[in-house]
Amino acid sequence: MSVPKDLKYSQEHEWVKVEDGKVRVGITDFAQSELGDIVFAELPEVGDEVKTDDPFGSVESVKTVSELYAPVSGKVVEINEELEDAPEYVNESPYDKAWMIVVEPTDLQEVEKLMSAEEYEEMIGEDD
Repeated sequence: MSVPKDLKYSQEHEWVKVEDGKVRVGITDFAQSELGDIVFAELPEVGDEVKTDDPFGSVESVKTVSELYAPVSGKVVEINEELEDAPEYVNESPYDKAWMIVVEPTDLQEVEKLMSAEEYEEMIGEDD
């Protein structure tokens, strides 16, 4: 199970990467493996506001539909349009090709409240 050390993680299995004051968000390798084959991703529109811990979209797998929860509050400035045509990226490349949204955060300090890779590994029982 891949848990990159340079990312932060939410209780709801989203990962966060800070880039130039913006926050790139996706779901973790653990989350995609639990969900199974992703067949559809519903994402917000550019310009939408997201609020910490509120749903911002969903992913549909062959097993279930799962909400996506915003790890930070702010404005969506970019969405990964490739996921419309290639939702399988979520399974194949959860940390690279399958990022979901980029948020311009209201308060970048919210990122500090998220879990480190070590804390996330502990939560999912992947303790090394």
